[in-house]
Amino acid sequence: MSLEVLTLDDFELQDRTVLLRVDINSPVDRQTKVIKDDTRIRRCLPTIRELAERGARTVILAHQGDPLDYQNFTPLAQHAELLSQLLQRSVEYLDDVAGPAARERIRALHDGEILLLENVRIHTEETIIFEEEVRLSPAEQADTYVVRNLAPLADLYVCDAFAAAHRSEPTLTGFPQVMPAAAGRLFEEELRVLTQVRGQPERPCLFLLGGAKILDAFKMMRAALESGTVDGLLTVGLTGEIMLIAAGYDLGKKTYGFLESKNLLSFVEPSKELLDAFGDRLHYPLDVAVKKDEGREELLCDGLPASELIADIGQLTIEDYRARITAAQTIFVNGPAGVYEEDPFAIGTRALWEAMAASDAFTVIGGGDSIAAARKFGVLDGFSYVCTAGGALVRFLAGEPLPVVIALEEAAVRHRGEAGAR
Repeated sequence: MSLEVLTLDDFELQDRTVLLRVDINSPVDRQTKVIKDDTRIRRCLPTIRELAERGARTVILAHQGDPLDYQNFTPLAQHAELLSQLLQRSVEYLDDVAGPAARERIRALHDGEILLLENVRIHTEETIIFEEEVRLSPAEQADTYVVRNLAPLADLYVCDAFAAAHRSEPTLTGFPQVMPAAAGRLFEEELRVLTQVRGQPERPCLFLLGGAKILDAFKMMRAALESGTVDGLLTVGLTGEIMLIAAGYDLGKKTYGFLESKNLLSFVEPSKELLDAFGDRLHYPLDVAVKKDEGREELLCDGLPASELIADIGQLTIEDYRARITAAQTIFVNGPAGVYEEDPFAIGTRALWEAMAASDAFTVIGGGDSIAAARKFGVLDGFSYVCTAGGALVRFLAGEPLPVVIALEEAAVRHRGEAGAR
């Protein structure tokens, strides 16, 4: 199957400066801030290695942190260390994105050298608030600070960040407006596999959506349900909790307060609309597990509110969801069922992940925490395809156009066959 984007095969790289946008946004320990799963870092190694070996001067742009939580926008120094170890070649780190220090260092790079710049999300232009509220067009993104300062210093833009392909931000969709652009090896692979899967998924097709990053889940739910792409949508994690509130359940002051502190209660009204329209295909937990001093306690949802914080699904939900998983032929999962890092509250995630890994269905797992959980439980190899994407995965499979894919396709039309291309 041919893709409508250019790839590294289309360009000469020797003596060229390449801006490489990757997604190495990795799960980190909440206390130590140390990366606890390096899957996304490992998956982008082939592109970085190929660029260096083919003589490019490689400038890596990346982010770390949930776009809704600026306190998690951590520096990328440890990412550079891990990249250096895994590549077995030096990856220099610079605490600047597009300022004078970054521009000076880029100009001084030699063929084969690799430079990782600072977390791009330190710039307001790269945050979700800017994306959602300001809503710059791709052409306007090309006139933002980062693009204005870095594009003139490079010959080619390469995107290997399929996991961020649903974002419309300058380092993702701005650069392709003003320079030749190509997909990296990981982007190329994931786009090819998911395009094939999306075409005609075997039925029944099931989505399981959970975790703490619920913005992406809610953005694609209606599209997936309205399009008929999905026959059943299982909600867990914070997504499931919002659905329970929308269904009329009182979760208790602690859980409600936690959701309020994360500014997630705005999703309740849209959830009510979804339940009214698609209640036969949209499922939420039957019971939950709460944090008690002595450990885990399970409560029927009909027995809520809970005095303690909800941290997992209960056994009835596990059995209900496991039966639906067993009956499915295609399954996509993004987001854990609970606080899987803590053993008492890993039970739901472990049970559902084991069921999917043992299933005869074609199973696709995406998202950093989803993959980290599968690795922790030793079932990652049981999934048919491991995708670095979370939000981009579910939106693409729901039939939504992805801004970065569109930008690369349009750049291919503009730049195919020009000087510098093979």
